[in-house]
Amino acid sequence: MQTEIKVYEGEDLQELINKAKQELGDNVRILYYEEFTEKSWWNPFSKKKRYKLFVEKEEVKPVEPIVKFDEILEKVENIIEEKLKNVSINTTSSPSTSQPVVSEDIYEQLKEFTGEALDLIELLLEKGVELEVAKEIVQPACGLDLESGKMDLNEATFKEALKKGIEAKIKFVGDFDVSKSENSKFKVITFVGPTGVGKTTNLFKIASDFLLNKKLKIAVISTDTFKVGAIQQARFYANILKIPFFTVGDSKKLRKTLLELADIDVVLIDTVGRSHYDSWKLGEVKEILRGGFDWMEAVLTISCNYNPEEAISVVNNYKAYFPVKSLFFTKIDETSKPGILLNLPVKTGLPVSYISTGQRVPEDIEVLTPENMAEFILGERK
Repeated sequence: MQTEIKVYEGEDLQELINKAKQELGDNVRILYYEEFTEKSWWNPFSKKKRYKLFVEKEEVKPVEPIVKFDEILEKVENIIEEKLKNVSINTTSSPSTSQPVVSEDIYEQLKEFTGEALDLIELLLEKGVELEVAKEIVQPACGLDLESGKMDLNEATFKEALKKGIEAKIKFVGDFDVSKSENSKFKVITFVGPTGVGKTTNLFKIASDFLLNKKLKIAVISTDTFKVGAIQQARFYANILKIPFFTVGDSKKLRKTLLELADIDVVLIDTVGRSHYDSWKLGEVKEILRGGFDWMEAVLTISCNYNPEEAISVVNNYKAYFPVKSLFFTKIDETSKPGILLNLPVKTGLPVSYISTGQRVPEDIEVLTPENMAEFILGERK
């Protein structure tokens, strides 16, 4: 794989970006930009603001496909097996007597289920869903099988059964509520979460949606003055969107900035990522945000890569410091076991809002619904 770095120079940053995309394609990656002033040769007292934009394009060499017949045969067999699992249960044949491939210990805890209900629970366990959560999700889609006296699915497919259980057990907030309270001039939404989960990138996905699709007036405030390059990245996004951007390092400056904002519908606050085990650092973030607590609500961003135990620890520790209103899942495209989508909202009771499906801004984001959550769990979506 080869990379090509090009430099564009001019007076308008957005025009430079458009020119780079026109010449190199939409998959161009912006590295960084520089801002400088240039004196006029005929008037030394006249200065012009100019930009240098550094971009990169990857050129991938085509790879000759290698046909592996054994793998193709295995995939075909897996597809056939999955289709058989999802056949409608509205038949006159007897219930299945086959047992799921689970340990004896787990099977002992599933005595009340039979047939396709057991098959679905087994699939959920393979996807990283915890046993008790899997049982809780599958149960609403079950009815009593008269012949065995146990619970079996009464929905035609795994997807419909899973969707029904999700609707019964998980709360969805949909789009963020941007209505203003009686005591505030505008809505304030704060993104909190551990390091590396994608807070800044996904905050600007939301900002883009609010600005371009909902025609709202947006401002962004960053409290992340610790991480190298964090402010530069956020300012770069804000410049592209042409929205107000501020940096604050303490609660007094945050309060002052919020009070001075005018003609704004929504303020989005970006925070520094902190380990959920570091109570001292979490306390520092809370102290800064204290300047906006009476206005704001917090959304907890969390990666789908977390294992069940760590994920619960993240949510519980952050809830102790911040007024978390919903869960915002990221990096679903980087895991093969998305069980966290069910584990967290079922075990914590917190509603879910959005899911990030990649790094592109603003495209790779969706509002979570029972249907697409079921598709992510079953591997039908990435």
